[in-house]
Amino acid sequence: MEDFKDLVVWAKAHQLTLCVYQRTRTFPKEDLRIDKSGAASFGPIGANIAEGCGRRSDAEFKRFLQIARGSASELECHLLLARDLQFLEADQFHDLEAKVWKCSECWLPWCSDFKAQF
Repeated sequence: MEDFKDLVVWAKAHQLTLCVYQRTRTFPKEDLRIDKSGAASFGPIGANIAEGCGRRSDAEFKRFLQIARGSASELECHLLLARDLQFLEADQFHDLEAKVWKCSECWLPWCSDFKAQF
């Protein structure tokens, strides 16, 4: 297994995290619930990819990609909530949602055999 920083999937997750951090900085200071709960979902995406890579096992890497995938779904849910509460403009939401999908596309080849079991 290579260095996680060389993985396209980690790079996309890292960029996604940076974008979400930038967008949530503008959330109202009186209601930080979305910011805090969103941080719980987008921070671990790249971290789980890095941890899985560090385990030096294909099975462990796939397992941590599944965890990262779950965090990406959770982030998408938080983004929908932020849009519906009008913390995000529609175009900001669509931009971030597209980044989540692009990130998710990167790990599909590794997760496809897992999906086939269901």
